[in-house]
Amino acid sequence: MNIAEKYFKKQVSSEEFRRSFLEEKIKLDIEYRLEELKKDIQKHKSPEELIKKVDSIEQFVLSV
Repeated sequence: MNIAEKYFKKQVSSEEFRRSFLEEKIKLDIEYRLEELKKDIQKHKSPEELIKKVDSIEQFVLSV
């Protein structure tokens, strides 16, 4: 295990750090999914495909 891994394991043991880390991960996941949706819109994907993406994002957000 390298120094970064040891440091991360130590930080994860902190409830505040863990909560902040997960919060940021969720934000990044949502941002990534929205970027994919934007690209699909720019590529003129079918409304059905776009709706599936929106539904997927919605389900993700509601599950958090």
